[in-house]
Amino acid sequence: MQNITLRALLASLAVTLGACSGLIDELPTTPDPVISTETFNGTLTLNGAQTHTFFTGATGTITATLTALTPQGEAAPEYVGFSMGTQSGSTCNVVLANDRAVVTSIVTGTVSTLSGSLCMRIYDVGKLTRETGSVDYTFTVSHP
Repeated sequence: MQNITLRALLASLAVTLGACSGLIDELPTTPDPVISTETFNGTLTLNGAQTHTFFTGATGTITATLTALTPQGEAAPEYVGFSMGTQSGSTCNVVLANDRAVVTSIVTGTVSTLSGSLCMRIYDVGKLTRETGSVDYTFTVSHP
């Protein structure tokens, strides 16, 4: 008698599990985030810094690329500072920094919250002089 009851229970369990497998295929999936690319530009002056903010709407990788340093004076600086951080009010809290960035330098980070305000800073690290003057810059930021 117990053997028949056990077989009936196992058969019932097998039918139930078979029915559940179809439900797993119907669960929604999370789509890949849309990647946006923004271009920022401005002028960096002797001992100066510029901060640019941008907003992310999903988690994922952020890539910033310094694409141009165009001198207004005699020559472009050897390198500049280029950093990424979180924006809090009017403050850019630097998380990643490259104090020797040249054209084509890349800063890459990962955002782990669903949305947030981030920032990029470009700054003179002592390589701009009165002779070299200011430098115009351009960089791009790709983010979710």
